Amino acid sequence: MKVLERLYRRKIPPSQFIHLELGRELAFLSHEISRQIGLLIDRLGLVRYVIIGDARGIEIPELGRARAGMARLRGLRCVHTHLNASPLSQEDLTDMALLRLDAMGLIEVLEDGSAGRFYFAHIKPRPPGENEQANGHPTFVENRAPWEIQSFPNLESNRVNIEALINSLESEFARLQKSSIQLEEGERALLVHLDTGQNSNRSPETEFEELSLLTREAGFIPCGQILQRRKRPDPRFAIGKGRLADVLMNSMQVGAEALFFSNELTPSQIKNLSEFTDLKILDRTQIILDIFAQRAKSRVGKLQVELALLRYTLPRISSHHTALSRLAGGIGGRGPGETKLEIHRRRAFERIRRVEKELGNLQKKRSQGRRLRQRREVPVLSLVGYTNAGKSTLLNALTNSEVMAEDRLFATLDTSSRRLRLPREQEVIITDTVGFIHDLPQELIGAFRSTLEELSEADLLLHVIDASSPHCEENLFSVEKILDEIGLKNTPLIRVFNKMDQTDDICLANLCRRFDGIAVSGIDSKSLVPLVDEAAFRLSSMDIQDETQEYEQIAN
Repeated sequence: MKVLERLYRRKIPPSQFIHLELGRELAFLSHEISRQIGLLIDRLGLVRYVIIGDARGIEIPELGRARAGMARLRGLRCVHTHLNASPLSQEDLTDMALLRLDAMGLIEVLEDGSAGRFYFAHIKPRPPGENEQANGHPTFVENRAPWEIQSFPNLESNRVNIEALINSLESEFARLQKSSIQLEEGERALLVHLDTGQNSNRSPETEFEELSLLTREAGFIPCGQILQRRKRPDPRFAIGKGRLADVLMNSMQVGAEALFFSNELTPSQIKNLSEFTDLKILDRTQIILDIFAQRAKSRVGKLQVELALLRYTLPRISSHHTALSRLAGGIGGRGPGETKLEIHRRRAFERIRRVEKELGNLQKKRSQGRRLRQRREVPVLSLVGYTNAGKSTLLNALTNSEVMAEDRLFATLDTSSRRLRLPREQEVIITDTVGFIHDLPQELIGAFRSTLEELSEADLLLHVIDASSPHCEENLFSVEKILDEIGLKNTPLIRVFNKMDQTDDICLANLCRRFDGIAVSGIDSKSLVPLVDEAAFRLSSMDIQDETQEYEQIAN
């Protein structure tokens, strides 16, 4: 123990990875105790950590947060021993990349306790131009190793100037970041998609395109795309640990400050990723919730978004220690009585109950308005569809209204209702609701249940579809799947293919024929005449059917 403690007093010249005498001493000590020994050395040549492992490996301790700036390495290099005369393992290289160590060195210990071969590795910059390009961003698909390994027959032959090498590496990372940064200002996010092959209807390109749109709506700048294909998600990091190291290197190259996952992450995965990368970790659900929080204007909308956030955050509340916890009462109390974690969870539960109660009260007031419409027997038409399909634009065109309509995702969160007069002097109420999206998060479905209940009162649904979208059919099936899930499978529905002015005539005709739809343009009121006539015909048919059923009941 005294000999090992004296290693802290050793100083290495800043330009040398490790000097010859110290390397031989490490090999001898490792042979004597039959354990691997590791040193973490700073750039001044001071030994900051002495790590004693077992015969198979060492465990690097918690090093705290990395230095500021994604172009900078941690400022520590690691050198350790191997008892079985083997080269650097994949675990060694992955830890070097994940922890952003300056370099990783390995001394082989021979059977007589002397030092054998010396291995040396460091992460290497990789210009984004080496990767496939998609949507203007580099897409990293293959597992190209983000490090370089050198081997020397002995310690004496190692002539690497570690100080100059590290300075050149950081300069190159900074240069690559500067060259990749566009004129846009804002936080930069690297997009990650795990393709398990389970969703054959959605290609990785489609997932990246939608995630890129969500990223921009949330106020971030997408700066790269990472794709990994594996049969099932890694329980710890979602993607493999080796792939995570590559992700971290790519984030250093493009200056990313956040990682956005198209897949939903578990609480433990978010925690592990945050600890290993020092980056903001968000999954698709968090991004959508963040967009909803920015868009909510009304009291109902804000409460619904808050409820969704609380339900999503509750299982993800965690704490690493019991600081500031309440002590157990009574004489001889032991340990914390109510931990800080339990206090946070209890307060979250209380807030959820308060929000649910307030939403319930607001829902009662809205249900009174619906009952009034039912007594007057005013038919209700509801606009549904994928987000940014043009529902609000269509509502404005049909009713000469000025509801906010923008070319962006989830521009409408609050329900808007307007009166519409159909042919034959028939008056109806037409409503516009929140747009849907592929795999709509369950937290949103639960929180917006009061808004979605408006759809259950509809006599006729107008499913608005963006005919100009390359993913038109995928979006159509996604919306109607959600309608089935919320119990609207049997509600009469008209498919409305919007944006006909931006769509090829032949493709539009094929869509209308295959899906029995009507083509319209929300900016051309003349194109809406067939839709209005069809809606009037459907409603009158329902009235005739209702009258027939009443006559049959009376006759029976």
